[in-house]
Amino acid sequence: MKLIHIADLHLGKQMGDRLLLEEQEAVLQQIVSIAADEKADGVLIAGDVYQRSAPQAEAMTVFDHFVSQLVEMGKKVFIISGNHDSAQRISYFSALVRNAGVYVTETFDGHLQHVALEDRDGPLNVWLMPFLRPTQVKRLLPEAKIVTYQDAVTAVLEASEIDYTKRNVLLCHQFISGCETTGDEEKAVGGLDQIDGRVLEGFDYVALGHIHGPQKVLRDTMRYAGSPLKYSFSEVRHKKSVTVVNLQEKGEVKVKTVPLYPLHDVRLVEGMLADVMEMDFSEDFVWVTIHDELPPPDAKVSITNVFPNMLKFSVVNSRTKYDMDVQALRALENKKAIELFCDFYRLQNNDQLPNETQMKILEKITRELEV
Repeated sequence: MKLIHIADLHLGKQMGDRLLLEEQEAVLQQIVSIAADEKADGVLIAGDVYQRSAPQAEAMTVFDHFVSQLVEMGKKVFIISGNHDSAQRISYFSALVRNAGVYVTETFDGHLQHVALEDRDGPLNVWLMPFLRPTQVKRLLPEAKIVTYQDAVTAVLEASEIDYTKRNVLLCHQFISGCETTGDEEKAVGGLDQIDGRVLEGFDYVALGHIHGPQKVLRDTMRYAGSPLKYSFSEVRHKKSVTVVNLQEKGEVKVKTVPLYPLHDVRLVEGMLADVMEMDFSEDFVWVTIHDELPPPDAKVSITNVFPNMLKFSVVNSRTKYDMDVQALRALENKKAIELFCDFYRLQNNDQLPNETQMKILEKITRELEV
């Protein structure tokens, strides 16, 4: 049986003020094509379908179209909720869509839901583990000693009566210790949400979600698919992909990845203003950092002629000492003249504000100009 493993779609996410639905819809269409080309039997979606628990209608429409295409092609679809999702909203209509071959985590009762499949190599069980929190599991399994996330996952596995002599696939949206993170994933204070991957060793394949960088954990058959797009500038070095899992007879699992290509890449651009202005025109999403000691006031506007989708702009020189994200400041039209001058002064003087004497002079000049 051949399955496509994806995760962390984060439909409805923004970068800066840019809604990424167009990019997300395009990459989902690539995944549909990959599922067709690979002649996959199903698609595993390991959580964080949406960016927020109450997703925009447009995001829900994009996901509905994606899943509908897969169903029309005869693919089974397996979906769990992640920490960004509302488990209740994800499970809505789960009983109805099951008849179409779409299996969604239902209301969690302390035991894992599973789907029993069969192919020429025998029975295969797909287990659906939504994102679990210790307090949630403790309430449902009060006799178990549960403090950490690992306690919660272990208790649920033990309560689910899994026959490990058969082929088993697990969808799981948790933080497995030892994986490489980007710093953007939500983590509990003190690492309480970390889980030792060895508690999942009995599964033939573990389809992980939550970490945005595609990678294996402990073994080739325990993997984070990663997000299908770069969702922050900390992910610029990621090579986004989908994971193709071919489950043959018990103990025989082959894994490969197929690259994904975004409409717009996410990149870091750095250099002197003159050099940046000589770069090739690009519609990629970029963070531009220039190192000029005295950049002209219109530097940011000038750069948009080369990079119209610039999401961040910084100046790093001997005065600023560190990144000053100009893009994050309030809109210019909402600022008074004094505020604009203070912003410019900070940019040129190592983030220091004008002193009291300078502010009095500035206020006097401003009043005279307004007369």
